[in-house]
Amino acid sequence: MQDKSTVLALFDLDGTITTKDTFLEFIKYYHGSAKFYTGFLLTSPWLVLFKLGLIPNWRAKEKVLEYFFNNEIQESFLAKGEQFSDKVLPSLVKADALTQLKKHQEQNHRVIIVTASAEDWVARWCATQGVEVLATRLQKINGKVSGKIEGSNCYGEEKVRRIKAHLDLSTYDEIYAYGDSSGDRPMLALAQYPHYRFFQR
Repeated sequence: MQDKSTVLALFDLDGTITTKDTFLEFIKYYHGSAKFYTGFLLTSPWLVLFKLGLIPNWRAKEKVLEYFFNNEIQESFLAKGEQFSDKVLPSLVKADALTQLKKHQEQNHRVIIVTASAEDWVARWCATQGVEVLATRLQKINGKVSGKIEGSNCYGEEKVRRIKAHLDLSTYDEIYAYGDSSGDRPMLALAQYPHYRFFQR
């Protein structure tokens, strides 16, 4: 059995551990399907600009966040995030992904979920699984959600920056990483054992 301090397992969440994007599913849970589809119709120009490579990922994401969550009461927002984490997120988890995560834990590996989704709706689920989480943080001002990202979106190279700020990679003899999108490629490059789209849908 490996010592906990020598083996690290890094998991993306959306599309890797889950079958669907928790960001989108949380919006549906929070506002309902009607407002969800209306909102994405109204914010679609920003999403098109992102797809065309004319604006960065974080900017398009922030426009969606602002539309759906600007001026939401922080206390209510956080409570809804915890409810989502308890009631909805477990149903989105791929069985084989959770099995692999648990295998790492059984071998005393350090497991960290690194996700572009916000900690507000994923941190509670991660805590129930006994794993650490590095996630996007949303700005709150005067008891309200602003709809803006605090710092940087935890995506692409930012995942690597957050990991390196959180721990010293040189202390690990082995690193495993699991991801499913281009935004996970920099994190996968850290690992001796990278796994891309490893789990079934």
